[in-house]
Amino acid sequence: MLIARLHKIRPRHLDVLRHKLIAAFNSDAAYHYGHKRNAMSLLKNIESEKGKLNPRHKKLALEYAHDVLGWKGYAPWLEVYSAFAGEFKEGWIPDNYYGSVVIPKTKGLYGRISKAKSLSKKLLNTNRLPDVVYHVNGLFFTPDWTVLSPENVEKHVFENDSQIVYKADDSNQGRGVRILTKETFDLGEICRAGNGVFQSYIKQNAFFDEFMPNSVATLRITSVVENSGKISCRAAYLRIARTTDSHVKSASAIKIPVDLTSGKLYADGYSPDMRSLKSHPDTGVTFEGKFIPNFDDCIIFALKTHQAMPCCRSIGWDVVVDKNGTVRLMEWNGHGNDIKFSEATRGPCFADLGWEKLWKSS
Repeated sequence: MLIARLHKIRPRHLDVLRHKLIAAFNSDAAYHYGHKRNAMSLLKNIESEKGKLNPRHKKLALEYAHDVLGWKGYAPWLEVYSAFAGEFKEGWIPDNYYGSVVIPKTKGLYGRISKAKSLSKKLLNTNRLPDVVYHVNGLFFTPDWTVLSPENVEKHVFENDSQIVYKADDSNQGRGVRILTKETFDLGEICRAGNGVFQSYIKQNAFFDEFMPNSVATLRITSVVENSGKISCRAAYLRIARTTDSHVKSASAIKIPVDLTSGKLYADGYSPDMRSLKSHPDTGVTFEGKFIPNFDDCIIFALKTHQAMPCCRSIGWDVVVDKNGTVRLMEWNGHGNDIKFSEATRGPCFADLGWEKLWKSS
């Protein structure tokens, strides 16, 4: 049937279709190649600490990728998880499978809404975001969507704060984030950065200051909407910046897994290249025996707030507890929220959701 239809397509249109198919294939190939290269780099670092990947586990990873997930190209991340855990576990979700199959099937276009940061407060119906002013399509708005003249923006954003944050839309992994004072404020430069949101600088709880007082830490909580409609939290980890960074950046931040039932930090944290650490490399503060303050409130907040966006079935919440003990939402990640760190350190986190079968559906 498809061949018969192709014969009816005019040569010029067929040529356009061919170029589109080639472009899509190349883009897909580049995506998976990038994941393989990243996975193999991390595997090498993990093996340098934990020893070579067991050949049996490598074989199981390849078989699981091919037989269960439908393609052997998903094996590299399963190898990473296996090398880290010292065993192979069924139910793990490879990061490139998550990005190429799970995200499109469980979020579609809805997850991308989180990239438009000025909409977050309205969509999630929460007052826990520190939004002060929105910059959208050449106009400035207060959080109640009253238009603000450009001449009054600086006065408004610094009315109650000596330091503010500007986050551009579609910023991720700490990129597109600027920490500003009155001395460094340049409205023209911000306008050139594109649409985004001005937020108050959060004064974090003293617990996080102990690890790094120069920047605000981030607690990442991953919640999902199960097939029954129930919302549950599946993973949590703390991200702490380095002394050279003004805010948390994926390229440099230290990650520490957090026990979901107690809020207790794991004894080991990890650098971006998955090398284990007993303490923060800059401040020397150890992780073992520490508990996230008001952790139950953080979990409750994630569960409640996800109810406002159940069509986005997996969300990564970046929260922190402020100096008054209140849970504050820094941003939410409804599209490409990272799962590989949680899968490696405490997974499988999503084995009961049927994600491994999604590739079979049309």
